[in-house]
Amino acid sequence: MAIREKYNTELKELQNKLTELGHFSIDALEKAVIALESQNVDLALKIMEEDTKANILEEEINDAAMLLIAKQQPVAIDLRRVIVAIKIATDIERIADFAVNIAKSTIRIGNEPLIKPIVHIKKMYDLNRDMLRLSIESYNEEDLDKAKRVSKMDDEVDSLYGETIKELLQINLEKPEFRSQITQLSFICRYLERSADHMTNIAEHVFYMVKGKRYDLNT
Repeated sequence: MAIREKYNTELKELQNKLTELGHFSIDALEKAVIALESQNVDLALKIMEEDTKANILEEEINDAAMLLIAKQQPVAIDLRRVIVAIKIATDIERIADFAVNIAKSTIRIGNEPLIKPIVHIKKMYDLNRDMLRLSIESYNEEDLDKAKRVSKMDDEVDSLYGETIKELLQINLEKPEFRSQITQLSFICRYLERSADHMTNIAEHVFYMVKGKRYDLNT
């Protein structure tokens, strides 16, 4: 097999592993939101137990990337493709961590009736799901338009986050007996907002990979 062909094959394997991690993380996030809405503590515990898979996948991606650099000694954009894969894996694994955090908050809320429907939280999750799909596609396809769309969707998440926190603060004034649950719901909103920030990081990594310079998509 020619050197270039071998590099392309190994890079594709790396990208496939990255996509697998992405699917796992967003699936964990979805399960966490389902567990919250249904107040399913058993599902929340399962999310926590399964989190080791994300850590293992991240390690496998890092090992494969370092081996690819050592064997193929890529330069310029080829090197950036591999380095960016490592950075993206870190961001995606962090999203899986946020799913675990949401599961923990769900357990802390327990069986106490939810003070309000989690409509905004579900919308924030929907945006997170679409952002992760687009961010991975933007990396695999080197598509800067998709990367830009990710950053614009982050603005929507920020808006929902702000609205929801205001609502929770108002409820806290009216029903202080639910302060513990309000605190946990606020944390959950924050986890989803931070998760979206990591997707924007991925979009910025794609810009660096393609352009060779850093871009701040949050401004």
